[in-house]
Amino acid sequence: MKKIIQVHIYKGEKYYIAECLDLPVVTQGRTLDELILNLKEAIGLQLEGENLANFGLAAEPSIMANIEVDSLLYAKA
Repeated sequence: MKKIIQVHIYKGEKYYIAECLDLPVVTQGRTLDELILNLKEAIGLQLEGENLANFGLAAEPSIMANIEVDSLLYAKA
């Protein structure tokens, strides 16, 4: 059983977008703070009343996010 829900975060044209790798959850936010709040809510709603084992998750899993960074920021050295 997984103890961690993996999430990929990247910047779209206007919003930050989070896609869960372990659950059918995608959400967005104007800021990273708003995105994290939306992500926690979306995951909570997805798992509400569900048996976590059906998703391959252990009880009380953590969320681990990786953030995609635009490589052009570092190419101007």
